[in-house]
Amino acid sequence: MTAAIFMAMAVIIGAFGAHGLKSHLPEELMQTFKTGVEYHFYHALGLLLIGVLSFYMPSGLLNWSAFFLGIGIVIFSGSLYLLALTGIRWIGAITPIGGLSFIVGWVFLFLAAWKK
Repeated sequence: MTAAIFMAMAVIIGAFGAHGLKSHLPEELMQTFKTGVEYHFYHALGLLLIGVLSFYMPSGLLNWSAFFLGIGIVIFSGSLYLLALTGIRWIGAITPIGGLSFIVGWVFLFLAAWKK
């Protein structure tokens, strides 16, 4: 369910960017927004994968993987959305925390698979 919500949000946010922001943002900020949407989609698909895997190999490690991917979407993509919409550069300083969360999430997925 979480993956479905994140995927729907990615579509809505991506459409908003493509149709509502394109003529209002400089190309650099538009690219920043697009990067946020891309990573949002990729990691929401990762959440979907984890949800499917959880049926076949229930694991606390998979739960942690999903948690960190979700937090990564909020922090990484969310900070890029805010940066693009506001132009406030310091917001970009928290983006790497989201990136680190993505990495931790994928490491937990690896560990869950390796353990099985």
